[in-house]
Amino acid sequence: MILTFLGTGSGAPTTKRNVSAIGLRFMQAGKWWLFDCGEGTQHQLLRAPMKISQLEKIFITHLHGDHLYGLIGLLASRSLRNGEASQLDLYGPPGLDRYYRAIMEVSPVHLHYPLQIHIVSEGVVYEDDEVIVTCSPAKHRVQSFAYAVQEKEKPGAFQVELAKQMGVPSGPLYGALKRGEQVVLPDGRMLDGKDFVGEAQPGRKIVISGDTEPCQSVLELAQDADLLVHEATYAQRDKDLAVRSGHSTAQEAAKLASKAGVKMLCLTHFSPRYEDEEGDFTMEDLLAEARERFPATTLAADFYSLPVKRVRKTMGERNDPCYNE
Repeated sequence: MILTFLGTGSGAPTTKRNVSAIGLRFMQAGKWWLFDCGEGTQHQLLRAPMKISQLEKIFITHLHGDHLYGLIGLLASRSLRNGEASQLDLYGPPGLDRYYRAIMEVSPVHLHYPLQIHIVSEGVVYEDDEVIVTCSPAKHRVQSFAYAVQEKEKPGAFQVELAKQMGVPSGPLYGALKRGEQVVLPDGRMLDGKDFVGEAQPGRKIVISGDTEPCQSVLELAQDADLLVHEATYAQRDKDLAVRSGHSTAQEAAKLASKAGVKMLCLTHFSPRYEDEEGDFTMEDLLAEARERFPATTLAADFYSLPVKRVRKTMGERNDPCYNE
């Protein structure tokens, strides 16, 4: 899985950052999901490694414009460029359906694909054979949700060479051993499939906070995540602005990441006040502030792609090199 940031600024676009949008690519499946859709997201896609035709789901954290105003244009463009596009599922807080209907009433677009709108509440919002998506309330000026994408555990790898060494004939017996069953060989020996399958492969977990003050619900959702993407609109010295607007500081996000035991923290949704490299407080200072509390922190930038890796474990090995999917 790879996250690609399409917009990392707050409030309004600047010459350096567009407003909020994050793509999550599932490399082997050839599909991707979008989290938030600020104004201009479809323009950002023209420079990104994702195709609008392969967009499968959109998750909206809350209904502020810098997370929402690009939605209708993106939906329309997906229809215009793809006459036979597949169904698109749209998830978001109460009011998202009314917003969509109101726009379509005054400026209708005929979509050439099915659009399914799902109004979310705390808990599971989507599940299939491979992943489960849950959301928890964030703490912002309007109703807002954080999302967690959790892969399901995968069975361990079948040890083919070990089976060969034990004289297991290829064919149905391989399948039975791979399923963990007991089998009887032609020579009468009984083998237990559990001895021929490696450790189960834990699924990766990604959490995206949306806009929020530091809060217990996001902390709990982020517990033991491989990656937490958390807003850091302000520096700690501007804490009063963060409180007034319902946002977090970089230091607060880092504290939360440390408490949650996440492996990596990526900060986003930055105020433009820190973009001046000659200013008295820069983005590098913001990063340093966070790393004092949580060293495994990075800053998002528009078009920055961040792989989320899985550690594959095989029999007798605890830490194989990471690889991407």
